[in-house]
Amino acid sequence: MISRTERGATYAILTLFTIISLTPVIGILSTAFSRQGALGTGFSLPEGGLHWGNFADAWTRGHFAVYMGNSLLVTSVVVVATAVLAILAGYAFGVMRFPGSTVLFHLFVIGLTLPQEALVIPLYFDLRYVELTDTYWALILPQIAQSLAFGVFWLRAYFRGSARSVIEAARMDGASTWTTLWRILVPMGRPAITTMIVITFMWTWNEFLMALVMISDESLRTVPLGLAFFQGQHTAETSLLAAASVLIALPVVVVYVALQRRFIEGMLTGAVKE
Repeated sequence: MISRTERGATYAILTLFTIISLTPVIGILSTAFSRQGALGTGFSLPEGGLHWGNFADAWTRGHFAVYMGNSLLVTSVVVVATAVLAILAGYAFGVMRFPGSTVLFHLFVIGLTLPQEALVIPLYFDLRYVELTDTYWALILPQIAQSLAFGVFWLRAYFRGSARSVIEAARMDGASTWTTLWRILVPMGRPAITTMIVITFMWTWNEFLMALVMISDESLRTVPLGLAFFQGQHTAETSLLAAASVLIALPVVVVYVALQRRFIEGMLTGAVKE
């Protein structure tokens, strides 16, 4: 049993960390709703009410409709491709036995240890050689490769922890390997797969360095890169910068809120298995 003192201390600690986490969010929102030109600190109530027009101005002046479309396209392709490939590879490494599986898996894991900063310049010259820079593929292909390292590692752990009795029962009923994967294991593993999808979505949506190096065409910019250029053009207009930041962060918040139950379930399941 937990004593009242322990319970009180737990709630006090949680309250403290909640305040620390929400303080910058409240500051950004306060600034985003402030009057343009106001010298607010970000922690005071906006003067004259909430200025919703800041979001429309930031959206129009920053050309974020184009950048948002680019980010949605790149992120959607990366998430779908990563999910499909990670499921197939995770199943192969976690359930199937074949020569060289351990070595191949360790090659995937190496991708988790390599910093992006060490790869982006050689990767740029490679993609320029095949004339893929300043295209969507220059953003999509490298990020699929980067996300696969985590996706294969994560789903291999899930498939290895799947109930062997379920797999054996499916095989006894005549189910093929393909049927066992897509009709039994994948539905059972929705929390783990959802966790991978959410993390991949956040990584891809927030990617800045790859877009900065690979893209020079303004029409192909993603939202993080577009925000950087917008900031350079409107350094003194803090309300517009804050409004643009909120617009860019909103899709990630929506995805997380929509999938938070399965995301948390997948994280807890992974922690228990480990």
